[in-house]
Amino acid sequence: MEDLGLPKAERREALSVELTRHLLDYLLSGQFAPGQRIPSERQLAQALSVGRSAVRDAIRPLAAFGLLDVRVGDGTYLTDPNTDLLPRLIEWGMLVQERRVIDLIEVRWHFEVVTARLAAERRDEQAVADLQRLLTELSQARTPDAFSRIDIAFHLRIAEASGNTVLAAILNRIQTLLRVWIMRIQTTTPQLESTYREHIPIFEAIAAGDAEAAAAAMAKHLTGATERLKATLEDVDDRPLRASGLAASQ
Repeated sequence: MEDLGLPKAERREALSVELTRHLLDYLLSGQFAPGQRIPSERQLAQALSVGRSAVRDAIRPLAAFGLLDVRVGDGTYLTDPNTDLLPRLIEWGMLVQERRVIDLIEVRWHFEVVTARLAAERRDEQAVADLQRLLTELSQARTPDAFSRIDIAFHLRIAEASGNTVLAAILNRIQTLLRVWIMRIQTTTPQLESTYREHIPIFEAIAAGDAEAAAAAMAKHLTGATERLKATLEDVDDRPLRASGLAASQ
């Protein structure tokens, strides 16, 4: 089995999260220069004693955050220093720590209730039309990935409709940090229909300009979403990541 010098796992947690942390530590270990090609999925899978699909799942979010550049048919490379790499790494450092995830959930709850109230007070015809379109798309989404993407877009459009650019920017960053976990909810415990229905009263209240009803509907939805998200943290697969081949340097 190939030894790539990846760090040992220090605690048992969701395999996907643990793999992401291992890869992040490995890529920041100083063994790679920006622009350098990293080991293949096959090599990483052998070193970590997991399947290639698990490695692929761990690489995907790192690529989404700009840490890795996946070139089809060529390999995967560490991004060059001209990218906003440090902020993205800080974001991922927050993302893979469950305590930070819970903190972000709490912040999101309070901010989104405020934005829903402001959106009802300040929405214009375009915002209502956009939210109506996104709600329709949400009702038609058939996969967790599509549903999560539209769900996030719906919430961010509400933030934009609030007219407060600071709140919108903060919520955009929070949603980015929570994106993987939001997708995890629908992947592990898919509740597309019930979650969709929670969005209807939010839209209706904003469209009607009823600020208090919008805030209440958002609070109810996020309370349910928070419980679902916390449940995924409590029920994560606790399989340990086998440490074969992870101790020595490359």
